[in-house]
Parts: sequence; C-alpha cells; structure tokens
Amino acid sequence: MPRFAANLTMMYTEHGFLERFAAAAQDGFKAVEYLFPYDFPAATLKALLAEHGLTQVLFNAPPGDWAAGERGIASLPGREDEFRRSVDTALEYTRELGNRKLHVMAGLLGAGQARERHREVYLQNLAYAAKTAQAEGVMIVIEPINTRDMPGFFLNRQDDAQAICAEVGAPNLKVQFDCYHCQIVEGDLAVKLKRDMPGIGHIQVAGVPERNEPDSGELHYPYLFDVIDQLGYDGWIGCEYRPRAGTSAGLGWVKPYLKNQA
Repeated sequence: MPRFAANLTMMYTEHGFLERFAAAAQDGFKAVEYLFPYDFPAATLKALLAEHGLTQVLFNAPPGDWAAGERGIASLPGREDEFRRSVDTALEYTRELGNRKLHVMAGLLGAGQARERHREVYLQNLAYAAKTAQAEGVMIVIEPINTRDMPGFFLNRQDDAQAICAEVGAPNLKVQFDCYHCQIVEGDLAVKLKRDMPGIGHIQVAGVPERNEPDSGELHYPYLFDVIDQLGYDGWIGCEYRPRAGTSAGLGWVKPYLKNQA
C-alpha cells in the first residue's frame, strides 16, 4: 500500500506555512515534505512535526539565490565552496528534523555554457555530498526536471540521472523519480520504474499536464501505484501538486490510502 506525504510548499497554501502541518495531519497525512526549511529555526519545525505526529520525509539543500531565479548550484562551476556549505547547512536541519533523504538541485545551464564542464563539477559535488551525508545516515537524491517548467535545468532524463549516480558510485546517491516531470519529458513511466527501481530513492506525483491532483490528466495513477507496490518500493510518495481549489476538498483520490498508512 503506497504511503503519501503532503508537500507543504504546494499544498495547503490557503494557510500560512507553519499552519500547514496541522492541516495536513487533520486530513490524515502522516508525513510531509517541502522545498526548503531555512526560513524557520529547525527547532520550530521539529516541534510542529512532534505536535502533529508527522514524519519529515524530504527537503532540498539550499539552491543558491532562489528569488533571483537560481535553481540549485550543484553543477555550477565556481560555486563549489558555496555548495559544500549548503550541504552542511542542510545536514544541520536533517539532524533536527529526522529526514533521511535530501534533494540536491543541479542548477541551470546557461546559453553557451559548456555542458561537460557542468557535468564534471556536478559529479564532484555529488561525490562530496554523498560522502558527507553518508556519515549522517542520509541519502542524497537528484531529480530530473522537465524543461517546460524549468527551462535550462541541467538534468532532464531518468537514464542520465541513473548514469550519473552509477558514475559517482556512492551507495547513498539515488534518483528522485517525479512522475510529472518524467511524463512530460519521456513518458513510458511503468517501464522506467521497472527498469530503474533499484536506483530510485524517492517518488513524487502530480496530474499531467496541469500539475493538479493526480486523479485527472493523462496518467492513470492507480495502475502506477500498483506497479510501485509490486516493485517493492517502501518509501513515501510525495504529493507535489497544486490543488485545483482547496487542498482538503481535493483529497478524495488519496483518502483510501491515508486510512491505511502507518
């Protein structure tokens, strides 16, 4: 039976961020994820998790200047020291919040920039992140993101992400399989899940193409959830979508699963 985590960056936006923990718990979620925790003290977030009986599943390492349009720094030449500091900062939060998975964003490849140089830096930074996180019992995940939502993002395909993980060779470096992004770029999700499951560290879902609830659009998620179950995935599935209207009103698709998750 799949287990689902509410993504508090995209869901429950009708509430302030700190109020979203209570809202998710009230609707039956037992776990949460979000993009970034760094606007709040780790102790504040830890207290909310404990108060509402929630497990922290995942968040992202600091991505550079998000407000200025940066989307990660792991592949950016000249930012290696900043990247290492970002990993250290993220791991400080994992110690408090308890999540065993940390997403490291690759960053954008600008026009005219050498992809091979970015890839070289990316592999070196991922090796550092994985080694540093391994000492904390934390898995590093990398995510292919579609170029429609994030033009210029360095990593777009599942096979490329898997190849990068294999080249780095760290046991705690895996791929974040976002069904929404994968469908837009590649499709053929069930085959890719079967092909890559040993190298998949986290899964996320959303409807395609609007990125709303996964109960409409071109993907048939009940079938994919069965495939994921049959493949033995025992992690949480992040609900990284934008509700069509109120978050709680749109949870009919997940209610049967929430009733049975631990």
